[in-house]
Amino acid sequence: MAPFAKALFWCVCTLAVYLAARRLHRACGRWWSSPLLVTWTACGLLIVLLRASYHEYLAGTHWLVWLLGPATIAFAIPIHRHRAMIRQHWLLLSVGVVVGSLLAIATSWAFASFFELSPELRASLLPRSITTPLAMDASRLLGGVPELTAVFTALTGLFGAAVGETLLHVLPVRSYFARGALFGMGAHGAGVAKATELGQEEGVIASLIMIFSGQFTILLVALTTLL
Repeated sequence: MAPFAKALFWCVCTLAVYLAARRLHRACGRWWSSPLLVTWTACGLLIVLLRASYHEYLAGTHWLVWLLGPATIAFAIPIHRHRAMIRQHWLLLSVGVVVGSLLAIATSWAFASFFELSPELRASLLPRSITTPLAMDASRLLGGVPELTAVFTALTGLFGAAVGETLLHVLPVRSYFARGALFGMGAHGAGVAKATELGQEEGVIASLIMIFSGQFTILLVALTTLL
């Protein structure tokens, strides 16, 4: 198969699987039907079954990675739209973002130290708790592997959304702010989607927490690399 045909094949496959996964998730609504997990798993199986390489797959889907740039810029929209809520809860948002971000980095560092991961793997793991576009940028600044960071980030989001849903059934968390912050800090993009299912206010708080924690982590990483 010609290189262009291979690239087109993987592009069409990825988009088709993602659209099918979205329909499945709307029908099921469970964490295991997440479009991220289904698309990731299905495309991975296709690569293995067809004995293709990751570079062949990336040749057809690299423009999807490029879209992470505009996606990062689009984070300004909810900030502007919900500026009144930011002014109302600025102290809680600030404390939650700083404490949550530092705790996430500390647990990642402890995990990497316990398993004696290489410096490259450690750098790839540290930004796993922020949204993918910013996590990949942070990984690049730290000397990690952005593609590997994307995998760690996806796993964190899926695990956080599943555990967060279970925790809400066990713990008496009634505050919409606390419920939204739980998902936004612990599961970033997947958490925002889950928080939105609980209510509009939960979704807004989760979105703001996710955005600000990503910005705080990027700033912290940038300052660290300058020292």
